[in-house]
Order: sequence, then C-alpha cells, then structure tokens
Amino acid sequence: QVQLVESGGGSVQAEDSLRLSCTASGRTINSYVAAWFRQAPGKEREFVASIRWRGDTTYYGDSVKGRFAISRDDASDVVYLQMNALQPEDTAVYYCAADTMTTAQAMGVRFPERYPYWGQGTQVTVGS
Repeated sequence: QVQLVESGGGSVQAEDSLRLSCTASGRTINSYVAAWFRQAPGKEREFVASIRWRGDTTYYGDSVKGRFAISRDDASDVVYLQMNALQPEDTAVYYCAADTMTTAQAMGVRFPERYPYWGQGTQVTVGS
C-alpha cells in the first residue's frame, strides 16, 4: 500500500505562485508514476502533470504547460508541483496520485483509473 499526503495549497491572487507537496510512504517501490490531478466544482477530474518515480520523464496537461512544473525528491519520497502564473481557472482541489506497475501497463498517465492511490487533496484558490 502507498499513502499520499498533499500540502501547500492556499488562496492567492492571479499571477502568484504556489508549490504543492505530496509526501509518499509505504510500498512506493511498486509505483511507476506519480501524478497530480485537479478537480473543480462540477467538473471532472483533470490531469495536471506526472513524473516517473525513477527517471525524469514528465507530462503535462495542455492547460498548464509552460506554467507548472512537476519534480521529485527521491531522498524524501516527495513529489512537488510548482505552479506559476496562477489564474482563476486553476482554482480546484489538487490531488496527488500513484500508480502500480500493474496499472501502468493498462493505460496512459492522463487517466485517473490508472491510479489506485490518492491523497486527500489540497485546495488551491486563485482570485482575480
């Protein structure tokens, strides 16, 4: 089992920055990809970014390319999401997720169904 805990959310204004953290524990060795998703009220869960636990391959959702950056601290089992130039449309609950070697073979990184492990979410609110 993998446990994930997000932190770092808050309320900011447009063009501000935030850095979210996802701290992982448990059997992370069996996980292939860590990802960030977000969900706004009344909206489906949206893929934000992903990174391999080993190696540096990253992917980003179209809406955040050039503004957000995902990174990893292997020593601490922490995944970060650096969010720059935030806009009101970025307002959402942000979730950290982890896949398994088995689920990684079934579908791409953009699909929530790939990830059996999820954090509790952290709220990001961006004013105008």
